[in-house]
Amino acid sequence: MADSVKQQVQWFPGHMAKTRRLIKEQLKQVDAVTMLLDARIPESSKNPEIDELIQGKPTIILFNKADLADSNATKQWIDYYAKKGAASLEVDCRTGKGLNKFRPLVREVLADTIKRNEEKGMPGKTLRIMVVGIPNTGKSSFINKMGAGGKAKVEDRAGVTRNNQWFVIGGGIEMLDTPGVLWPKFEDPEVGDKLAFTGGVKDQILDIETLAVRFLQVMKDNYPDRLRERYKIDDFEELEAWEILELIGKKRGMMIRGGEIDTMRASVAVLDEYRGGKLGRMTLEWVNKNDL
Repeated sequence: MADSVKQQVQWFPGHMAKTRRLIKEQLKQVDAVTMLLDARIPESSKNPEIDELIQGKPTIILFNKADLADSNATKQWIDYYAKKGAASLEVDCRTGKGLNKFRPLVREVLADTIKRNEEKGMPGKTLRIMVVGIPNTGKSSFINKMGAGGKAKVEDRAGVTRNNQWFVIGGGIEMLDTPGVLWPKFEDPEVGDKLAFTGGVKDQILDIETLAVRFLQVMKDNYPDRLRERYKIDDFEELEAWEILELIGKKRGMMIRGGEIDTMRASVAVLDEYRGGKLGRMTLEWVNKNDL
């Protein structure tokens, strides 16, 4: 069953290959790139091809869903990318928290571009930003919060945006939205797991029970106190993750005919509660200590 999840998360709809081509074609039209990452999994939510695709364009990184991530971990990631020359912000694109700093940061990052425009007799020339990110990192929510000239379509599932669209966000800035870009395969199966945990891969193509078991193992290894607090489970150290899932279902009365535990229902509940922040602020990827 575990192997099936590893295989199933190698999901690459054809429109995503088209997106890579469109990004390359339209980079000439933009001054900078804004990349959205999931603050809970900054490395796994970054397309490994993106640095090559954006060809050294000035970059602003938005650590979205920062309200669901460990704040200390997010600060470390911001420092890490600052050393690599990329400006970044921690934001929550659904509530708009942190987004008031975006326009000033754009002008700061593009100070040289603004100066060149003025020298060419084009003061106030519109600054154009390309927005990139894998599915479900919050690009459409970001544009909707910032936008004054149109609304992007938002749904809480992977892979909604299909066509590149321009949006006016005020302050002399326009943004180009692109469909979420996911790479063809996951060389590291843990990357696929983390994307699936956070909803970056469609649940319909996954074995939800196996995924929940894997997630509970992560909780057991890294956040045992959260597991204990949320599900009122003591002495689970000797239990296997699948036994913990069954215990959660039993404690919550999730039973089916014949007295069996409804592990599917329990699995859905565990994953929904994690994605909704009910398990507390959890970061699944931290900066390597050697990179601090």
